[in-house]
Parts: sequence; structure tokens; C-alpha cells
Amino acid sequence: MPTYVMLANWTEQGMRAIGESPRRVDVAKKTLEEMGGQFRSVYMTMGDYDLIMIYDAPDDAVAARFTLMLGKLGNVRTTSLKAFPEEAFRQIVNSLR
Repeated sequence: MPTYVMLANWTEQGMRAIGESPRRVDVAKKTLEEMGGQFRSVYMTMGDYDLIMIYDAPDDAVAARFTLMLGKLGNVRTTSLKAFPEEAFRQIVNSLR
């Protein structure tokens, strides 16, 4: 299953209800599971992003739908990255020869 990295920042709406953030993460996890995916980890961070979430999804369409659903709620703005594991990275680079 493909892995994705989501970088997120709280919006003003999200900050106003910051106390609800743990519950919102639980809802996001449940939503992703219902879509056939699963969270690997969630980190609150300091710096350019407030949260980093690493998750697996069945495909890019599910990952995109999940990201859009989160954005639609208005509590976070996200940047998503598709992650390639080390073995895939090595295969991709080796295929350049």
C-alpha cells in the first residue's frame, strides 16, 4: 500500500478550537480506516508545519479524497507528499542506468 506524508498547519478556525484537535485526529484516523487506509504516525511539530501525519492509503485517489475531506472541514491546510520506501527508491535510481 502506498505511503503518504501530510504536512499540516492549523487554520484560524482550527486554532480557535485547538482543544478539539485530539478528537479531530481520532476522527481523521477513523475516516481513513473506512477508506481502506491507516495512519502510521502523527507528530505535532515546531517550525514551518504544525503537524506531520504519515499514513498508508490504497491508492492516490483515496489519498486525494482523504486530503480534500480534511481540507473541507476547515481546521487545517495541508501539503501532501507521496513517499517511496528505500527499496523503491533504489529500484527507481538503478533503472536510470
